[in-house]
Amino acid sequence: MSQTPSRRDRLRTETSAEIKAIAMRLLADGGPSAISLRAIAREMGMTAGAIYSYFATRDDLVTVLVGEIYTSVVDAAEAARDAVPEADPGGRIIAWGKAIRDWAVADPEGFRLIYGDPVPGYQLPAESPGKQAELRACTALVGLTAAAWPTFAAGRAGHGRRYHWTDFDPALDAHVREEFPDLPPAGIALTLRIWGRMHGLISLEIYGHLTPLTSDAAAIYEDELRDLVASLGLT
Repeated sequence: MSQTPSRRDRLRTETSAEIKAIAMRLLADGGPSAISLRAIAREMGMTAGAIYSYFATRDDLVTVLVGEIYTSVVDAAEAARDAVPEADPGGRIIAWGKAIRDWAVADPEGFRLIYGDPVPGYQLPAESPGKQAELRACTALVGLTAAAWPTFAAGRAGHGRRYHWTDFDPALDAHVREEFPDLPPAGIALTLRIWGRMHGLISLEIYGHLTPLTSDAAAIYEDELRDLVASLGLT
């Protein structure tokens, strides 16, 4: 039987949530460089020493934010993908892409933190929930490509550049070869192209370049996803 959190624990949880919410607002207002524990402390009426008892450094705060946000979006995208049968690889690509856009539109600051300008001087720790979520997202995208590859390759026989494993990051190379041994190096190139087409319009929308030009960015994005799937021969 779970124990009811103490008042002190509840207050600590609420304060941590407020710190994270203010950090995201600072990001929205001033970009990644605006995230500062001292700025957050001033806004909350806390001393610097008090806020450091919640997050020892700015990087610790950013690591928690990235982990929570990235894990949440990958959970949502995987759920959307898995709601479509494996026999429909094109539908799974569309479901994944739409889930990513839905999240980005609902949480533009989160999108900017994960996929936008880097936080100055910050490096996501190798052993962290955010890094694990990043690996899950990478594996899922390559998995979508691997499912589409037989159909795509059959329609592209003799066309396109010949890729080699050395064309790609060694860690990515090793991961793909372990998880998807039947996928050739060109599969990594295709994965990057799919990723670029999914995220290109989202980035234009989130950074305010697309919205002034159309009242229906969602329809344009869905058309792009459908065209992407058609280009893979999955119609």
